[in-house]
Amino acid sequence: MATLPNPLEDVAPPRGRSGAAAWTVWLLRRVGLAVLTLWLVSILVYLATAALGDPVRAILGRSYNSNPGRVAQLRAQLHSNENLVSRYLHWLGGLCKGDLGTSLANQRPVWGQISANVENTLVLVVLSAAVMIPVAFGIAMVSAHFRRRPDTVIQTILLALAGLPEFLTGILLVALFATSVFHLFPAVTISSTGGHPWDQPKGMVLPVTTLVLAVAPYVSRIVRSTLLEVLDSDYVELARLKGIPEGVVVRKHALLNAIVPGVQVIALQLAWLAGGVVLVETLFSYPGVGAQLVDSVRNHDVPMVQALSMIIAGVYVVVNLLADVLSILLTPRARTAISS
Repeated sequence: MATLPNPLEDVAPPRGRSGAAAWTVWLLRRVGLAVLTLWLVSILVYLATAALGDPVRAILGRSYNSNPGRVAQLRAQLHSNENLVSRYLHWLGGLCKGDLGTSLANQRPVWGQISANVENTLVLVVLSAAVMIPVAFGIAMVSAHFRRRPDTVIQTILLALAGLPEFLTGILLVALFATSVFHLFPAVTISSTGGHPWDQPKGMVLPVTTLVLAVAPYVSRIVRSTLLEVLDSDYVELARLKGIPEGVVVRKHALLNAIVPGVQVIALQLAWLAGGVVLVETLFSYPGVGAQLVDSVRNHDVPMVQALSMIIAGVYVVVNLLADVLSILLTPRARTAISS
């Protein structure tokens, strides 16, 4: 399991700095690290796509030698006659200006083709998070409250779900609820031309359920561990001695102190969803960036692959940045360290 970042590391400003200035410096440092991360990712993405070979030859195939005009047009579009550094700087300059390039498959702007898919994927991720967060926290509270047989059963089920790949979970759901046993939901997502997948809510159920079952076990186990630690603390024992019911102790006293680790692991899982939807979208024929990325790789459409990879990386970085900010806001000691 990935190590959770510590929101208290390297946050104390120099003595005498005002609270607003300290927050500004801290936020600028985090934003600077996010920009540096995206720049390093852009280098890796460009080198990875460049290492795949000559995209012009891959696109034209057997007609490469018989169509010199088309070869010259594609090489001019990709600046493939320049050296690697010049090509990267040209691509990075366009990326910074918001120009994602032109698709090699149909000679149309990349953003015009992926904007609707980006919206569809964001809706899928947001819906999955909206279902996953209360479910994961609810399971963690029940598991922490009943530490004997119910907790053992719950942890066994969570471990089993955590060990299943998301595509296998999706296949099992399709077999159970769409084909072999029940016929409650469609096996694939159906969206009309110009419409959205959520126009037919039934088609969203299985993709959302698959993603929830893929990430909820991790969040629930982290929150449960933190809750168990908090429930054994002195101030919770004092609340029990005052006669406060155990359910109130868990909800109002322990859960608030378990939110910060929960926020961190939720951020990690949401960032994973940004890239992990590839298999789920392909399985359910969901019109998102995951399925489009697979098609772009199959068609050797390098600008599309580069743009989609950078969008996924950008979502990952932004989600983690927001998690850092929320962790500081929800941790009084960290707020004091920054403002003092």
